[in-house]
Amino acid sequence: MSRLIKSHMSRRQILSMTAITIVLPTWAQSGYPSKPITILVPFPAGGTTDILGRLVGRHLASRLGGTVVVENKPGAGGSVGSAMVAKAAGDGYTLLLGTIGTHSINQYLYKKLAYDPFKDFAPISLIAMVPNVLVVNSSSQIKTVKDLIAAAKADPGKLTYASAGNGTSIHLCGAMFEQMAQVSMSHVPYRGSAPAITDLIGGQTTCMFDNLPSAMPHIKSGALRAVAVTTAKRSAALPEVPTIAESGVAGYDASSWFGMWAPASVPASLVGRLNEEIRQILVQAEVRQTLKEQGAEAAPDSPAQFAAYIQAEANKWSKVVQTANVQLD
Repeated sequence: MSRLIKSHMSRRQILSMTAITIVLPTWAQSGYPSKPITILVPFPAGGTTDILGRLVGRHLASRLGGTVVVENKPGAGGSVGSAMVAKAAGDGYTLLLGTIGTHSINQYLYKKLAYDPFKDFAPISLIAMVPNVLVVNSSSQIKTVKDLIAAAKADPGKLTYASAGNGTSIHLCGAMFEQMAQVSMSHVPYRGSAPAITDLIGGQTTCMFDNLPSAMPHIKSGALRAVAVTTAKRSAALPEVPTIAESGVAGYDASSWFGMWAPASVPASLVGRLNEEIRQILVQAEVRQTLKEQGAEAAPDSPAQFAAYIQAEANKWSKVVQTANVQLD
């Protein structure tokens, strides 16, 4: 799926206004962008990654005075789309809205990953931090974490938890819950959060540890019940919902994050320019409020800070994957 996100003002209008007040910056003098920029989202439409990609894309188009195309290329826990960006030209016209999975987890899950998350990409900026939330169908008898644990222990393997796909952070949140709560449930993978939520609402699965932004509309509508959040602290978006840790699984703490990358061959000057634009987007009150309403928190940083964070997260999740013994072909 793709969608054109266009500036509300024409390029000529923006350049004219800029010329009146200041000298054009280097990126404008070089003619960038002279054609549409593609932000590739390696997951299906409707999930958190897609929501964030379209939000950033819309504002980036406005700031650059050009066109941004958001394309969804799902598959293999985000690996298919990520590999496409890794192999793209380093001209700044192909960017990736990736995740904790694509850059800090997948390399430990797949025996043959079609890209190197560190060597093949230039980190631009962290975009947002997102709690996950344990949700059940609104008609479910499970109202607390203790209810879920009791039901799972009463009938090992019968209860099911949906995810956005094998090896995704949503899946690993469930796997870590099984380990720490000492229960056995059956994992049901889908091709993205949207179809997983659809089946959860329809009663085909028991629960899901979903990203809060994609689950929030269904929580607000009453279709889903929020049982607990996965982070160490409660979410400002759902302050009345307890954490899994305070609900009886001591030490449980997991969250998802999302960021922007370019192919490794993109010039550092352009990476810096894109970082500056994204940072300006993420400090806007309107954008921060939109993210807050979705349950996400804006988290702009520098390319160097983002690179260090990716490595730290990779170290953490490599241990989780090994402990959970999750391996994908």
